[in-house]
Amino acid sequence: MRYVWTVLVVWSLLVWSCPADNVGFVETDGTMLTLNGQPYLYAGVNYWYGMNLGSAGTGGDRERLCRELDALRSLGVTNLRIMVGSEGPDSEPWRIVPSLQTAPGVYDPDVLDGLDYLLSEMAERGMRAVACLTNFWHWSGGMAQYVSWNGGGPIPYPPPEPGGDWNVYQDYASDFYSNAGAMQDLRDHIAFLTGRLNPYTGLYYRDEPTIMAWELANEPRGFHNNAAAFNAWLDDTASYIKSLDASHLVTTGCEGDTPWPSWNGLDFTENHDGPDIDYATVHIWPQNWEWFDPTDPEATFPAASAAAEDYLSAHLGDAASLGKPLVLEEFGLARDGGSFDPSTAVTWRNSLLGLLYGLVEGSAATGGPACGDNVWAWAGEGRPLVPFGGHWSPGDPWIGDPPHERQGWYSIYNTDATTLSLLSEHAYEMSRIALGTSVGDNTASEVSPGSISVYPSPSYGPATIVVEFPRPDSTRHVEVVDVRGRMLASWTAPAKSGQMSWPGGDEDVPSGVYFIVARGESPKVVGKLVYIRGER
Repeated sequence: MRYVWTVLVVWSLLVWSCPADNVGFVETDGTMLTLNGQPYLYAGVNYWYGMNLGSAGTGGDRERLCRELDALRSLGVTNLRIMVGSEGPDSEPWRIVPSLQTAPGVYDPDVLDGLDYLLSEMAERGMRAVACLTNFWHWSGGMAQYVSWNGGGPIPYPPPEPGGDWNVYQDYASDFYSNAGAMQDLRDHIAFLTGRLNPYTGLYYRDEPTIMAWELANEPRGFHNNAAAFNAWLDDTASYIKSLDASHLVTTGCEGDTPWPSWNGLDFTENHDGPDIDYATVHIWPQNWEWFDPTDPEATFPAASAAAEDYLSAHLGDAASLGKPLVLEEFGLARDGGSFDPSTAVTWRNSLLGLLYGLVEGSAATGGPACGDNVWAWAGEGRPLVPFGGHWSPGDPWIGDPPHERQGWYSIYNTDATTLSLLSEHAYEMSRIALGTSVGDNTASEVSPGSISVYPSPSYGPATIVVEFPRPDSTRHVEVVDVRGRMLASWTAPAKSGQMSWPGGDEDVPSGVYFIVARGESPKVVGKLVYIRGER
């Protein structure tokens, strides 16, 4: 075992403010996402079970959660798409349990505390959350449960429920947009969350910059029978959120048009053209959409990859026409041969990811609307039970596949070395495009008219921070600040140059994201330092 330090240093000349507990909200500027006036581009993952893993009660494992967040951060992942709504009762099949909301307005205290804890740990690592409020699909209760709570009767579960039918289920779930009680119950949940005080951070959720966006639902559809009501609900609910919380972005969680837009009640432009929808979303599922057969990849992958490229390119064009950013927030592929065994290769999956990552990077690098992506889905340390390919039951390990799907289908494990390498390289490229140049071991980065250079240790110990400026200034102070706005170290640098060692003595630089701020310059000189120690 050896340790490798990866350092990303990015310099900018800007007016900098660093209030405690607030490092800025992600915003939009035309087709860009921005943070503190700079482009915000990211590589992310889906981590839908994060609040359950963060629970101190049933199903929780906080030590695993922290290890997984560290592992993701070491790969350069800075954005997690998480569920912040799941509905009971926990006796229902094919869903996450324990649920967050066991009955309308009744919350499981352990799961709620798990959500608080997850957000606080993400904040400590400088990560951002796309907070998905509910689900069109049944695996977290979702819209179907809201309908059932409000006079809809029993939920007609789709496969693998015996006799289940996907169309019958969608017809039932899409009644949500015409059920006043169901929609009000969700609004009550939204009001509860935005007004919640996180005991770990001391911030109300509406004031928490770790939350990048509120997402209306996971893959909401109007279905062919209720599309008009669906579009009205998207716009009305986005407006309602903005009335409670003007600081956060709002997005839909929609898939795009899918191959069957009319049947599914979807229209990408109409779904995203509302004034309170800040950015657009798109999902790509080559196997689910019958483009790809994992048992015959040589014959089906070329056409599937071409269809995926066309689909993303078309939606990038539509997003540009809307003048809004686009996030590719779900995409994945089965393991080779359709195997559910975690040891099976992922040749075709990697090919798809490489293609889509390249398209996102190309759009971002040329000023297009692509701003980030969240691959489906992170399993990390979790593993499906043997025999592989079964369905999830309460008490089973959390992995990337929801309870109704065969476990191991799309999960990405911490041992999928080739996929993790692709993800890490993509994260590096997105950071390079957004923020500047990566700095390797014992290599300095400089800008003019003032510069801050960091010489990292290749394996352990402190970093040497060197400042160079064109003139002496007795008011100049240099600070190291963490992502929560807390000053970790400072010193006065009145001369044209100076240096310090941080942390003091022989201490290691902790893994994390830091800002080095030279105050007294006009404009201030700011460096963003990502310092990660990872096992190899």
